[in-house]
Amino acid sequence: MLEQLIIWLRGLPPELVTVIISALPVAELRGGIPAAFAMGLAPLKAFTLAVTGNLLPAIPLLLLLEPVSNSVRHLPVFGQFFDWLYKRTSRKAGIIEKYEAIGLALFVAIPLPMTGMWTGAVAASIFKIPIKYSFPAIIAGVLIAGGIVTFLCMTGKMIVQMT
Repeated sequence: MLEQLIIWLRGLPPELVTVIISALPVAELRGGIPAAFAMGLAPLKAFTLAVTGNLLPAIPLLLLLEPVSNSVRHLPVFGQFFDWLYKRTSRKAGIIEKYEAIGLALFVAIPLPMTGMWTGAVAASIFKIPIKYSFPAIIAGVLIAGGIVTFLCMTGKMIVQMT
């Protein structure tokens, strides 16, 4: 999937590709940083651009997710989608329910699929964590995840160079 996305974004500057990939759900910075490395960007630049891209949709999501879902929930397709999304997120977000904003930061920080900023924003909405707590928690989680992914990419690059 990541390779197809890079091909689709071919011709754009690597910096913009990194920001776009990092802003997308599912890929987020977990896809943006490795893509940046693959395109030859320096680790600090890859980290900075990926974190920036990953955080771009955070405020709109935190502000608009609940009102939008409430206003379209009466339509069958959207109602089914939001029911599925909320149930799925609730099952995976026990740490958030227990520890609220600190749990949200830890949840977002785990560099695994379906634990990033997008799912964290949904969980913040589900558990009614106010934006004044959820946004800083998401920032902290994204920074930690970005650090972990950058470190892993740098380690992998060093191992490849040694062989």
